Amino acid sequence: MSVPQFVPTADNLYVISYPERTAKEYDFQSLLSQSKTCERNGEVERACNLRYDGVKRLIDLLPDEDEIVLDWEVEENQDILKLLRGSAIDHFLVGDFDMAAGLMEMTLDMDPEDHLETTKLLAYCYVALAEYELFDEIVNDISDKYPEKEILKMWSEYRQTNVIPAGELIHFKRNFPVFYAEFTAEEHLVSDEYLNDIESEHPSRESQARELWLQTEHLWTQFPGFIEALQSN
Repeated sequence: MSVPQFVPTADNLYVISYPERTAKEYDFQSLLSQSKTCERNGEVERACNLRYDGVKRLIDLLPDEDEIVLDWEVEENQDILKLLRGSAIDHFLVGDFDMAAGLMEMTLDMDPEDHLETTKLLAYCYVALAEYELFDEIVNDISDKYPEKEILKMWSEYRQTNVIPAGELIHFKRNFPVFYAEFTAEEHLVSDEYLNDIESEHPSRESQARELWLQTEHLWTQFPGFIEALQSN
């Protein structure tokens, strides 16, 4: 059995090339698929371990060149990036922000166009780590159309000053009222109605707001005060 290699292309990009017979622990497409199956079956810990084991093997395969940018148009490359990002999210959700940030930075190095929208998650990590200069460097890479940008800017300022900036709060209330309502609500129920809606092709704005709350809820528990300040305004 052989292992895959990262091969340069004529466009100064890289593609992962699998040998005819690949050792199963280096079949990253299969590992990603297995991890998704485990999640659907409720085997969350096994899914996380599969992704992290895959990422460690992936890192060992990376060439020593300073910059490895993957060709997004190649499906196998997309799976590599999704595996990296997935493991980064696993670490993010358990509060290992250093590891999460490192994996997200690696994902963005390989995908500088940010097809998977990793910058938003990395920004949360930087605020959690109190890396405010790094946060300031990337926050404007997040589109104004995303409510996360306003939440991040308010949280960053609150972490540094214990005050939510009035201008950002007004902007958040005006432009993202559904998200403001969700983040200041007393309950965030995970109902069957929500689950069916969020898995649909066009989930409602309310369900998207609930999903964002659930994805970030551990932050507000680990770093109390921000949500309470938001509720008091």
